[in-house]
Parts: sequence; structure tokens; C-alpha cells
Amino acid sequence: MGFIAFLKTQFIVHLLIGFVFVVSGLIINFIQLCTLVLWPINKQFYRRVNCRLAYSLWSQLVMLLEWWSGTECTLFSDEATVNTFGKEHVIIILNHNFEIDFLCGWTMTERFGVLGSSKVLAKRELLYVPLIGWTWYFLEIVFCKRKWEEDRDTVIEGLKRLADYPEYMWFLLYCEGTRFTETKHRISMEVAESKGLPKLKYHLLPRTKGFTTAVQCLRGTVSAVYDVTLNFRGNKNPSLLGILYGKKYEADMCVRRFPLEDIPQDEKEAANWLHKLYQEKDALQEMYNKEGVFPGQQFKPPRRPWTLLNFLFWATVLLSPLFTFGFGVFASGSPLLILAFLGLVGAASFGVRRLIGVTEIEKGSSYGNQEFKKKE
Repeated sequence: MGFIAFLKTQFIVHLLIGFVFVVSGLIINFIQLCTLVLWPINKQFYRRVNCRLAYSLWSQLVMLLEWWSGTECTLFSDEATVNTFGKEHVIIILNHNFEIDFLCGWTMTERFGVLGSSKVLAKRELLYVPLIGWTWYFLEIVFCKRKWEEDRDTVIEGLKRLADYPEYMWFLLYCEGTRFTETKHRISMEVAESKGLPKLKYHLLPRTKGFTTAVQCLRGTVSAVYDVTLNFRGNKNPSLLGILYGKKYEADMCVRRFPLEDIPQDEKEAANWLHKLYQEKDALQEMYNKEGVFPGQQFKPPRRPWTLLNFLFWATVLLSPLFTFGFGVFASGSPLLILAFLGLVGAASFGVRRLIGVTEIEKGSSYGNQEFKKKE
């Protein structure tokens, strides 16, 4: 094991990375709070500023994937589709099977210049998660309780508000509603059988309300839907902790572009279109499991230096005073100060671990573990 590889396994190094992310995130959130005064003066300027502030935070996680772990991401698509990336507003449909599926999506948005303006239909619980939810609030992310009767007006209002967004955005939808587990899959397929829908092997039954509503509200803004099917070579099941330990993964993403005009305007027909799409996604996963590749031409967009430079900037700004402070505490010889400092380190460790826990499948929500008898 080389020295760099050894460093990547050390808890103190992880703690320092977490410290930089958390403290820089709090600083960014405070600046975002201050930018609220811009909204009534110039809404579009407020949005552009917050896109860049969000980039400064999210790119630190992308840096871990691209530079720290060296994970490689390969696209399977066609040249015409790839040439549209970062040049249009789109809806992204991504399978929700892995702990770092969002991070693989983010690395693609970063490479095509839309990380800061990327959007997602997120569960409302995340709004109250420090850094993540707070940053998303200032980005006008659409939150939902995943109860359509309560969400309908909120979701429609949030989507319509994005109609004049000044930067190209990729709006992510996890149509399955929750991460794939065997229990959720079994229950989901029972629901599919009860509704007379084809069963899926690698996905949960898609929930159509969010998709059909997004398509309806964003017509005239969004140009296309990108269907993204993600898998990892070697049947790996990567985690954010694995990334933090420097484990390298190889992600493959099959990307298909569907012009929005090809999607039916009728809600029921659009829902049927989505169900058909997931049958195709299932066939793509079956092919991948048998052959180890997706169909299409392979592309490897180069990683950009900005994520690394951004992290080095924050590390320089924040770690220098931390080391100076820590040295002063231990040099003082005061047991009280030393205990307080160690307590602060322990609290920081706990906070970082809690943030990582948000991504873990076994700690995911119970949403999907119960059968809904009513149709969406």
C-alpha cells in the first residue's frame, strides 16, 4: 500500500475532509441567507449567485468521487445526444439502486457545466438536514411529502416557478420513489400484479404522478427527457464510505434522449409511456448483467480541475486556522481546553457520520415497504 493509499484509510484524514465540507457548507449557507435580499431586486441574479454557491459545496463531494477515489464514469449513448448535454433544460430519470447514484449523476452534471443549477424532486425530510436541505432551499428545490393529496399544489407551484430559470438545469426524478431493496421490490411487484402491469426484475414500479406533473408544468421550458440507467462493473455495490476510503469504482451509464414532444400530453398516456420506459430500463439492466456493457457508443467525458481547486481553496482557508488553534490548545497544557477540543472533534465526527448515513440504503426511509391499495 502506497503512502497516499494509506492516508485515504485514516480516520483523521476523513475527519479533516468532513470538517472542510461542514464548515464551508455553513459559511455558504450563511452567504445564501444574505443573498435573499437580492430576490425582490433581481431574481435572476439571485439564482445565478446561488448556483455558484451551491457548486462550491456540491463539487467537494464530486471531488471525492473523481479525484480522491478515482472512480471512472463511462457513458453509453450516441454522439447527437451527448452533444446536447449542458445546452438545454431537461428532466432526468435515474434508477435508484445504489448509495452513490446521485453522486454519479452529479459528476456528469459537473463535467457538462450544470452541477450548480441541477434540481431534484426531493423528499421533504431532507429540507431539515443541515447543509443538504438548507442549500437546496435556496436553490428552489421542489420538496414533497410523497403523499400526492398533500403534495399536488406544492409540487405544481414549485415546478412552475422554475419555468424561467436562467441557467440550464437538469431536473432529476427518481420515479421509483425510494431506493431499491428486495422487500420493497417484492411489495412493488405485488402492486404491479394487482394493477395488471408488467413485472420488473431490477426496478420498483414507477410512481407516475411526479413525472406526469413535471412534464406538464415544464413544457415550454424543458426540451427533452434523459433516461439514465446506471450500473457498476464487477457487480459492485459502492457506498459513500467506500469513496471516502479511496475505493475506486467503474460506473456505466446508458443515456437515451427523448424529445419532450414525443411524450404524450394526456396524463394517462404519459403514465403508460413511463411504465413502458421502465420495462425498457429493465431490459437494459438484463443485458448489462449478461454482457457487462450497455448498448451504444462509449464516451468518457474528462474530469475538470475545478472541483479539486475548489476543495483545495476551502482546505487552505479552513485547515490553517484549525491547526493553529489545535496546536495552541495542546500547548496551553490546560486539561479543560484539551477536553473541550477533543469533545469538539468527537461532535464533528458524529455529525459527519450522520450526514453519510443519509445516503445508506439500510438507513433509508420505509417508503415503499407497505402496499398502497389506491392508485396514484
